[in-house]
Amino acid sequence: MNFPRASGILLHPTSLPGRLGIGDFGPAAYRFVDFLQESAQKLWQVLPLNPTGLADSPFQCFSASAGNPLLISLEKLVEQGVLAKSDLKNVPEFPQDNVDFDAVSHYGSKRVNQVRDFLKRESTMAQRDGARGFQHVTALPQKSRCLGFGFATRVGFAAWLCLAVC
Repeated sequence: MNFPRASGILLHPTSLPGRLGIGDFGPAAYRFVDFLQESAQKLWQVLPLNPTGLADSPFQCFSASAGNPLLISLEKLVEQGVLAKSDLKNVPEFPQDNVDFDAVSHYGSKRVNQVRDFLKRESTMAQRDGARGFQHVTALPQKSRCLGFGFATRVGFAAWLCLAVC
């Protein structure tokens, strides 16, 4: 197989700037993808996107199939009406030069639980159909019911949120 020559950048999304204590697939990721396109870069290598394990390393994941919920953009969820603006009003002060995984996880897990509850109550048929397709592609266990939705950037980069409800 012949692959055309291409260049790109290695950057884990958690390294992007974010007002919620960690980089995610929100506004900074969109700006980064725009930068890659403007710079004629063709590749963004992201490293594992699984929930981190020991020492918050993406290489020591708890699951090979799950996505890291810290990468879900809470700001995008506000834009999509899944969270209210007021849900992001009392954001703790997070360090600007490193990620405090414990603090970010504590804050983020409360928001992700809100999202899960919203999707269980109010998800659209399209969101449920997309989640079922995502569940099939990733071979999630049959017993996991998956509710999710996706968004795409201007250059076709897709990110899916999949919350297993057991």
